[in-house]
Amino acid sequence: MIKLLRHSFKSYSFSSSSSPSTPSSSPPSSSPSSPSQSLSLSHSFIEETISNAEKTITKWHPNASLYENRIEAKEFLSTIKQLQKSMQFIFLSQSSNSQNLVRSQGVMQNAMDRLQTEFDHILSSNRGLLDPESFSTRFSERSSVSDFSYDDTDAETGDETQIGCENDRASAIAASDLHSIAECMISAGYGIECIRIYKLARQSIIDEALHRVGFERLSPNQVQKLDWEVVERKITNWLAAARFAVKNIFSGERILCDQVFAGAGAIKVSCFADISKEAASDLFRFPESVAAKCKKSPEKMFRVLDLYDSLSDLSPEIESIFSYESTSAVRSQASSSLLKLREQVRNMLSDFESELQKDPPRSPVPGGGLHPLTSYVMNYLSFMGNYSGILAEIFADLPFQVQNPFFQISTTAANDPLSSIPARVAWLILVLLCKINAKAELYKDVSLSYLFLANNLHHVMNKVKKSELGYLLGDDWVSNHEAKVAQYTANYERAAWGKVVSELPDDPTADIPSEKVKEVFQRFSSAFEKTYRIQRDWIVPDEMMREDIKVSVVKRVVPAYRAFFKKHQVLFRDESDFGVLVRFTPMDLENCFSELFSGSLRGQMSP
Repeated sequence: MIKLLRHSFKSYSFSSSSSPSTPSSSPPSSSPSSPSQSLSLSHSFIEETISNAEKTITKWHPNASLYENRIEAKEFLSTIKQLQKSMQFIFLSQSSNSQNLVRSQGVMQNAMDRLQTEFDHILSSNRGLLDPESFSTRFSERSSVSDFSYDDTDAETGDETQIGCENDRASAIAASDLHSIAECMISAGYGIECIRIYKLARQSIIDEALHRVGFERLSPNQVQKLDWEVVERKITNWLAAARFAVKNIFSGERILCDQVFAGAGAIKVSCFADISKEAASDLFRFPESVAAKCKKSPEKMFRVLDLYDSLSDLSPEIESIFSYESTSAVRSQASSSLLKLREQVRNMLSDFESELQKDPPRSPVPGGGLHPLTSYVMNYLSFMGNYSGILAEIFADLPFQVQNPFFQISTTAANDPLSSIPARVAWLILVLLCKINAKAELYKDVSLSYLFLANNLHHVMNKVKKSELGYLLGDDWVSNHEAKVAQYTANYERAAWGKVVSELPDDPTADIPSEKVKEVFQRFSSAFEKTYRIQRDWIVPDEMMREDIKVSVVKRVVPAYRAFFKKHQVLFRDESDFGVLVRFTPMDLENCFSELFSGSLRGQMSP
């Protein structure tokens, strides 16, 4: 203890402005006539100071709160400071084994024991007021412990303008009291005891707060063993917990630590580091563990992007809160997780393209409908559009390059040197359309190939126009591909119904021999029936597109047939085999067309 006191004495000097009550003050009487008389008077004054301190310190009952009477509490702390100065005087003027020094040492030990008890009591009894979540909200805009000062006269006047609401007032009082005790204990050489109590109390509060907001501390190996459904739930929990932890828990804990140990720089740094470092490192390690689990899983990229987006957004605050050298491990862990997430997103997008490139032709889709690959890829790219800003950040230092002279994209967004995402999206769509073209060749019927191409490209365009992809790719890109949809549709109509229409005369109302009329009706009926039977199971999934194609086909076929029918039906109406010769009326054709492209109807031919 003597060694400890010597250490504390080095930090103290007597001030020329000391009050008369301090040991450094001269007695109020006239100057002593000799050095021995002066020393005698000083010793007398020191003994009186020790006796008064002993009375003040020993009167406090161990189970009574020191701060129930704030005026007496201030007197208690002031007495300790006076005792400390007296001990310094004794140490400098006499042997360290003097009776007064031993006596004052015992009094000081009692005082420190009492302050330790009170320090722990304030921390435990004010857990609700000092929880980091609410503390950061109440006092984040205040910069020093003086902002939390509490004047006893407030209790008498009822003036609460400085603190605000009652909870703010109570929190400020608790923080100010903790600061006063910590300052007194540290100056007396009892900093180690003070720090031990503070760390023990506050570390458990951080752990409890993180658990309360849904964060479960898992090792990388534990994350690897979890099912993906479980990991997804934990990602959702982490996204909410991390934001709250940074903006409230860790921020509030640093604010409180700064207030309690204001003026003791090394101590407050050490306290905050020891209290928060382990929990914060575990929190920011979780995204890296998820990134490692998602290797070779492109479909999981969007959850990785969620983690990256959140951690990237919180990075400035993480750097600020954990700015100490002793908390550099926390900053390093957050940076490492960001790096791993970024690398994993890049790998996932590369794997996605690779899987798309390797997709084999397989069997054709029945009815020329939407291919599963088209649906999968466009859903994927539509989600990508929602993350374009984050992806641009991830790929900012990785320019997009593709060795294909036929690939071009000209959009405002694509020309932005800060973003290669539009070009990447356009390239992936091009790869998809190339795959769809290859799959179209599996159909033996050329008209069905065109219908398949029209269906799939129309779906691509719908997804682009209804998502952020439309903005990324630009109006020119959209217009060019919409024109291709129209071209595929027109090619389908010509290939599927051109043969049927060609069976009618160029001028359906022209006069031709009756035998020729019979031949036209027979050839047209056979061609229409054959084409219809083939196509009645074909599919156009999009309702609007389906109706547009029906209308277009009807306009191509029915008006010409109606004109021919009206012109020549009178020649055979009275014949008994009219129903066999003229198998379809114009209304029959319209009914048949109305049943096309549903894929599930099995309507019978009209008689």
